[in-house]
Amino acid sequence: MKRIFAVLCLMLLPFSAFADRIKDVASIQGVRDNQLSGYGLVFGLDGTGDQTTQTPFTVQSIISMLSQMGVNIPQGTSLQLKNVAAVMVTATLPPFSKPGQTIDVTASSIGNAKSLRGGTLLMTPLKGADGQVYAMAQGNVLVSGMGASAGGASVQVNHLNVGRVPAGATVERAVPTVLGQGEYIHLELHSNDFTTASRVVDVINTQIGSGTAEAQDGRMIEVRAPRGNGLVAFISRIENLEINQAQGVAKVIINARTGSIVMNQAVTLDACAVAHGNLTVVINTESAVSQPNARSEGNTVVTDKTTIDVKSDKGGLVELPKGVSLSEVVKALNAIGATPQDLLAILQAMKSAGALHAELEVI
Repeated sequence: MKRIFAVLCLMLLPFSAFADRIKDVASIQGVRDNQLSGYGLVFGLDGTGDQTTQTPFTVQSIISMLSQMGVNIPQGTSLQLKNVAAVMVTATLPPFSKPGQTIDVTASSIGNAKSLRGGTLLMTPLKGADGQVYAMAQGNVLVSGMGASAGGASVQVNHLNVGRVPAGATVERAVPTVLGQGEYIHLELHSNDFTTASRVVDVINTQIGSGTAEAQDGRMIEVRAPRGNGLVAFISRIENLEINQAQGVAKVIINARTGSIVMNQAVTLDACAVAHGNLTVVINTESAVSQPNARSEGNTVVTDKTTIDVKSDKGGLVELPKGVSLSEVVKALNAIGATPQDLLAILQAMKSAGALHAELEVI
């Protein structure tokens, strides 16, 4: 019997409650990262840079940069550069970052450069969504991959057009972060769940004091916090409280491109019957040469001979018992003996028939 090669689950053990910290399931409203980006140039490449005839923006950037440094290039000059590549530089600005601190940046080629290995990122301003410059990036680009080519043959390991600059950007402007509004702070759950929100409120009110926390909805929790210097210690105490997170909604994730299937612990199955069979059509075409006899007036022609073979595997009706745990569901699906691609259609049919109690999400 065929085995299902798709990934059905990483854990087949029965569900058991375990304690999570509040910091693992929620975050403080207003304490967030900010995305930065900028356009820059990487110099010093070993002949693996942009082909400037096909990437005119690289040449324009170099001419503009040199003019700011007092080097004027005559108009009409054709620059044939191989050691420069245009890149987009991205970074994440953590909350509470102060001027003078450093953050990591990523440089990604936007032209036709073959590799950024060995290059140096020139000073690049990184801007936020408001157009303000929040950091300046510069440094040596580290590329984890490598490649070589000779005589028309080439070999490449990992990706060569993206590199990192550790601590490559210096923060120039701080982003104001507001911890709370007046005497309150707000906890935002990472996923919308009324049960988890209720449990968080109960734990806070039990450990801190009655009336300290109140759930606004399935995601937002309002917490009354002390004012002054004790706010940080109070938040630290809150986020380290332990709760039993509620079991998530039963869900089956299907990746139709790779045939992968992932289920969570809450998936259950009602008793049902499934018939499965494969239909295979094989078309084979062979070319034959028809050669006329000697001294005849015939012509040599090529003829195609096509054969079509249709095979149908026997598909029996398989009865699947009711499964109330993930391990039982996996055993039932394995009993079908379907390939991962077939199982995608079977799961959708079982959902339509009401036998599969889970949400189907196709990615």
